[in-house]
Amino acid sequence: MASRAPTPPYPSAARIADSPCYPQYAASLKCLEEFSLDKSKCQEHFDVYKECKKKEREARLERNKNRSLFS
Repeated sequence: MASRAPTPPYPSAARIADSPCYPQYAASLKCLEEFSLDKSKCQEHFDVYKECKKKEREARLERNKNRSLFS
């Protein structure tokens, strides 16, 4: 029987590749590679990724808003 990889104990411990923002993350890294780590040329990619992460966090907080630790 094949063993499965352990499930992360918390959603925040999940792999970056599982994030809905992974394409923006990958685009940021690709930009850095293309421009020899010149961050100034990749600022737009960073901003898009940051906005995606902000929306992802807001959605997670909204989902968890009505949860209780004792229910």
